[in-house]
Amino acid sequence: MKAVVITEYGAPEVLKTEDRPIPEIGKDDVLVKVKAAGINRPDVFQRMGNYPAPKGVPANIPGLEIAGVIEKIGADVTGFSIGDKVLALLGGGGYAEYVSVPALQCLPIPQNLNFEEAASLPETIYTVYHNVFQRGNLQSGERILIHGGSSGIGITAIQLAKASGAEVIVTVGDDVKGEKCLELGADQFINYKKQDFEAVLKEHPVHLILDMIGGDYFQKNINILQEEGRLVYINAMNGNEVTLNIFQMMQKRLSIMGTTLRSRDKAFKAELTASIRHNILPLIETGKFVPVIYKVFSMEEAAQAHHLMESNKHIGKIILKID
Repeated sequence: MKAVVITEYGAPEVLKTEDRPIPEIGKDDVLVKVKAAGINRPDVFQRMGNYPAPKGVPANIPGLEIAGVIEKIGADVTGFSIGDKVLALLGGGGYAEYVSVPALQCLPIPQNLNFEEAASLPETIYTVYHNVFQRGNLQSGERILIHGGSSGIGITAIQLAKASGAEVIVTVGDDVKGEKCLELGADQFINYKKQDFEAVLKEHPVHLILDMIGGDYFQKNINILQEEGRLVYINAMNGNEVTLNIFQMMQKRLSIMGTTLRSRDKAFKAELTASIRHNILPLIETGKFVPVIYKVFSMEEAAQAHHLMESNKHIGKIILKID
């Protein structure tokens, strides 16, 4: 099979299309012929040598989410058949013509989506559902602040939070991105290049913050959280070392959480998959959640796709079409 391989750590040009063996599957796995793969920020970190793949995952083939067709099933797999169209969350290896994935991490592709749209979903809906609703406990009527509103995580969080009845505020890097967030359901955007989000929200504190920035955003986040507020970290792009005023956290009775999804075990991912199938797929099937694709690249254009990811000019997801 063809696969996009990290030939060495470095710039996007280290990504090359090479021949690799088709993966073997275990008794609980399915072999999926990949039609499309999503590109995510962790893929960039892996390419640069800062985010190693977990044990048992191809070390030099990035890709955390795919959509395709099942070609082979393990002896103990139930609920899926050869020929089924599925989307799947992976530990890695998605930039390839074939992947082996635990069957319990697969979801049927809704009939109203094509392969590129389906491939844009797993990493973001799993991350948002777990962090915003399971850990962050977002409730109808609450106010949520989503940093990076036009990212893949951001556009997913906007739509799912709005569908739950929350009031949604986002930070973005320009007004065009902000207007797109409003179209997706956000109630307010803050252009962080023109405005200080802490100053804007100081008189209107929020219940929950989803942050992927870290660094100097940390204290600002603490300052604008309501009592009993929750702060959830899924990345720290601007720095992971901060100073916490413990007394301020105690006074406001705040909860500060952080998580990564990739390293979680199969049992956790299977349980999360089942919950998403029950709670999120119906929103997609009824059009209450709409995938947003910014651009689709071929496998041979993986380097250009990573350049675009690093430019931060995109609104929505970047996809590799595996053809």
